[in-house]
Amino acid sequence: MLIGEVARRSGVSARMLRHYESLGLVRPSGRTGSGYREYSGEDVRRIFHIESLRAVGLSLREIGRALDDPGFTPADLVDDLIRRTRERIAAETELLIRLNRVHATDPAGWEDVLQVLALLRALGSTSAGTRQRAALASVDEVPVEALAQAALGEGDPYVAGALRWALSRSGGGGAALLAEGLGSPVAAVRERAVRALAEMPGREAATLLRDALVSPDAVVRGRAAPALGARGEAAAIPVLVDMIVAGSNDTDAADALSVLAGDDTAADRIASLLVGRIGDGTTGQPARGRLTQALAGIPGATASRALADLVGDADRAVALTAAYLLRLRGDG
Repeated sequence: MLIGEVARRSGVSARMLRHYESLGLVRPSGRTGSGYREYSGEDVRRIFHIESLRAVGLSLREIGRALDDPGFTPADLVDDLIRRTRERIAAETELLIRLNRVHATDPAGWEDVLQVLALLRALGSTSAGTRQRAALASVDEVPVEALAQAALGEGDPYVAGALRWALSRSGGGGAALLAEGLGSPVAAVRERAVRALAEMPGREAATLLRDALVSPDAVVRGRAAPALGARGEAAAIPVLVDMIVAGSNDTDAADALSVLAGDDTAADRIASLLVGRIGDGTTGQPARGRLTQALAGIPGATASRALADLVGDADRAVALTAAYLLRLRGDG
């Protein structure tokens, strides 16, 4: 079969067939009396094999190795193709995300496009200082999606603080994007998400923080509850009491409870919860001491009566703390 017929049947141009021959990928089995290349059926099958391997992304060099190296296994080939395909998809996905972010800023001209691209590159810089400067740029210039993604992945505390500041001033959409991080399998990402939400104003952030109160992650609950307490959200009270018992950020938890005890009903409820945990037989000595100290910030008769009862507690540290707090309240 001459080269023209092979080209017609295979769909591979005569020029490409000659290129394959120059690389040693295909060697015509013979020549006619006039010196023309003559391809056998086996040669044609090899050409189709080459085209198939090209279609799945192999270079001509890799194709030559796959065809001629007896030690080259199909598994190695497939593994390499999977790796390179994943890398290409990741790169193209990142490009698409970046382009969507530029589009979301509704750029008026090339200068706007270049400004946004520069800020997006800066947010991904290996330099913490560069990332921090990008976070502190005008929030109108940095897409909120980019800020949220950066905040969830940022390990440097100073850069993370700048990103949270920027998100708190970014307008709508940031809270929902951060909420995705609350379900992350990575504990550090969950903690960054709830910290950022705690600094965001608005009802949407408050709703998401209330949802975080039932998170199985104690760190998430411990970040959400004080933030909600500072906003006057009574839903945080049980978690705040649990934090005092556990000794986890207990000072902030006690401060939040004192904020929530703004009226007689709330004060009596909080005091009753604290007293109930003090009297719980399963509560250890250090926790009983922290619960007693927390009563200091709770006004009202219920807290005062509880402190008066605790003056006679068998635990001397609890008794002394209660007596001291009663004197400060003017009840002792």
